[in-house]
Amino acid sequence: MDLLVDIKKKLYGFQLDVSLESQRDIIGILGASGSGKSMMLRCIAGLVKPDEGQIIVNGKTFFDSEKKIDLPIRERKIGFLFQNYALFPNMTVSENIAFGLDHLSKADKKNKVAQLMEKYNLAGLEKRYPTQISGGQQQRIALARAVAVEPDILLLDEPFSALDVHLRNHMIREMSESLKDFQGMTIFVTHNRDEAYQLCDRIAVFNAGKVEAFGEKDKLFQRPVSLETAKITGCKNMAKARKISENTVAVPEWGVRLDSKMKIEHEEGHIGIRANHIRIVDESTKENCFKVWIADESDGPFRTFLYLKIGSQPEKLDDFHFQCEISREQRNEIKDRSGPLYVYLNPEYVFFVEK
Repeated sequence: MDLLVDIKKKLYGFQLDVSLESQRDIIGILGASGSGKSMMLRCIAGLVKPDEGQIIVNGKTFFDSEKKIDLPIRERKIGFLFQNYALFPNMTVSENIAFGLDHLSKADKKNKVAQLMEKYNLAGLEKRYPTQISGGQQQRIALARAVAVEPDILLLDEPFSALDVHLRNHMIREMSESLKDFQGMTIFVTHNRDEAYQLCDRIAVFNAGKVEAFGEKDKLFQRPVSLETAKITGCKNMAKARKISENTVAVPEWGVRLDSKMKIEHEEGHIGIRANHIRIVDESTKENCFKVWIADESDGPFRTFLYLKIGSQPEKLDDFHFQCEISREQRNEIKDRSGPLYVYLNPEYVFFVEK
């Protein structure tokens, strides 16, 4: 075990109660604003003191309330990449990267900075100040400064939130390559599921100060373990359901029964299926195939969302049961069809979470 965070911290109207253990992975912390993600990072860094518990990184105890251990920030050997990068505006690029390297000789510090400038594609910017460079360059400098001290753990607090979409995608790829060379633990906080999926090996879902789910990213997305986990990982189709048999539920809101390959272990809960897993088909009598009408639709550059109602024609735009995501080409293929459509909800992708 390389990481143990088991802490409690009472805040104004909020209780952080986190228990998290992991090996040397890139861990994503995914949750809505105010769920306690950044507060946990600050507790690990030593910026905030928990009320009780333990924080152990790479065998080193950062905090232990029972043993009265609370290491100061300078002894925790962490790298922290803040949301706004927190570069020193009165320091040049090279001076920002060198901050924290005072334990090295002047020559070693110069060599270290030069190596990092080269590694993070910052050559030629040595004498510039943060206000004279782009947002992407600022992020690279902040990352170079964070890893310069060779930390045991790297803490990334929503580092892409200030970037536009194009630059964000580019920087995510760069960050992914950079983290492959990093030998320590990495914790990446975000509210963006795509960022978490692209960068991380394992993901913890935070909800109201607690870890609601934690596991390998593919399993977490394919089989959410809770309603909040399903929502935060992007599932738009959730409805209350009641168990009928080991693999069948009734969905009163939709007026149908649904089969699932998943074993249903609880009497009541919610059924879910992602919008991109719903298929438009020709009329069929197979399981989980239903007659639907289009209540509304929403076009993107390449994809279309159809808002569908089962069993009868919708009376208004928001009179629908679930969303179906298809390509613009597929939408054009069915635009001349008269009457209802038929959809297939593959039991392989239908999941059930406890109430």
